[in-house]
Amino acid sequence: MTNEVQKAIITGASNGIGRFLTEKLLNEGIQVIAVTRSGNIENFTHPNLTVVKGDISDEGSINQAIEQIGQIASQVDYLINNAGVGPDLGDEIPTAEHLNTSFAVNTTGTVLFTEGVLKYLKNDAHVVFLSTAMALIRNAGPNGPAYRMSKAAINMYAVILAQRLAERNIRVTPLHPGWVQTRMGGENAPVTVEQSVTGIYKALTENTESGKFWNIEVGGLEEY
Repeated sequence: MTNEVQKAIITGASNGIGRFLTEKLLNEGIQVIAVTRSGNIENFTHPNLTVVKGDISDEGSINQAIEQIGQIASQVDYLINNAGVGPDLGDEIPTAEHLNTSFAVNTTGTVLFTEGVLKYLKNDAHVVFLSTAMALIRNAGPNGPAYRMSKAAINMYAVILAQRLAERNIRVTPLHPGWVQTRMGGENAPVTVEQSVTGIYKALTENTESGKFWNIEVGGLEEY
């Protein structure tokens, strides 16, 4: 008897952390359903990779992506909510545009997508939300107000969801991937994408504490 191949869903997989994490999961023998706005990952294919078109900021697009995922796979082991935006990281004054953009992707869209795919998850699956330590109250600062608030909201949702899914033994992990050398983090960030992905994969496969905040910069769980 052979072990069943594990399956993962990951959003925002076209670049940065999402792209590298997709490759990491595939290299670990996990089948991946990647969700990107374009419906492809440029210059990358893999026999165990299926790319689905989905814009996490748009409810109609989310619903279409969920429907397509249901036609591809059930009994998914991992859901990784990676898609996110930070339009005001260099600003201190919140604006309607930045608030709407940040919450549409980081909170509302992520919640709606998660709720839609819960029915495809195994009873012992693991849901991960890429959040930020910037959203913790003790780390409050003046910059990036819309980004911080939208991620603080997803942290709360993660705790709520962990309680709801406890009877299904589904773990939920809000996670700080570090200040990473991506388009959002900038080239001066102290954490490489490879280091971040290694920490995320460790949380994905080793963290057994549902609803707890994981910080890859400290190598494990951290209090809210």
